[in-house]
Amino acid sequence: MKKISYPEIKDKIVAFIRSQVSGSGAVIGLSGGIDSALTAYLTVLALGKEKVLGLLLPEKGITSKADIDDAIEVANILGIEYKIIEISSILASFSSVIPAFDNMAKTTNGNLKARIRMCILYYHANLMGRMVIGTGNKTELLLGYFTKFGDGGVDIEPIGDLYKTHVRGLSGYIGIPGRIIEKTPTAGLWPGQTDESDLGVSYEVADQVLALLVDEKRDISEIKQKYLPEIVDKLEVRISSSRHKRMTPCTIEIGL
Repeated sequence: MKKISYPEIKDKIVAFIRSQVSGSGAVIGLSGGIDSALTAYLTVLALGKEKVLGLLLPEKGITSKADIDDAIEVANILGIEYKIIEISSILASFSSVIPAFDNMAKTTNGNLKARIRMCILYYHANLMGRMVIGTGNKTELLLGYFTKFGDGGVDIEPIGDLYKTHVRGLSGYIGIPGRIIEKTPTAGLWPGQTDESDLGVSYEVADQVLALLVDEKRDISEIKQKYLPEIVDKLEVRISSSRHKRMTPCTIEIGL
């Protein structure tokens, strides 16, 4: 992968946030993971701690205590205001009024959780005249590894052009606690869920293949000489099948 200058990238992202955020500040969902931690650090650098609200939105029995503790630690290190809103009762409300609700539909219910969190983030943003700052990285966005109108429902994506590999590097550069950088990535949507098991490939390999496929526009046959063909095919299919997530809804041009 192309090497980047972390000091330069940090300054560019901070300037981007500062130029894009209007109103009285920003609202960020803090998960305890590296992406939200990095986004929070950069947003505070751009706007100041007084203009950043962190929301922890755990689910009882699913979100680990370690993730909650790490999210609180990030908020305390940065000196930002934070709130904890547990979402289990909201989920229970959905399950009680939807006749077809299926407790075994993991992906469907996971998407519902992400959309509930989006609603809570935007409620606070609207209430305070602020913007919702996304925490998605380039790897996730390219592969569609996010919920449409859930964690993908944000106003800006400051780290959206950084592969996961770069997220880790920049996080180390700006001093995010090593424990957060090194923890296994998970969306925390169901017990035992991890990003890399869902994707079927490590972030390290995915980033290398995506950089060749998307950034350098190498021929796919050439990439398959270096990486397992089934992995390359899987990533290419993910990019193609998730294209709708990265676009605004289609409309018909009637020509009136």
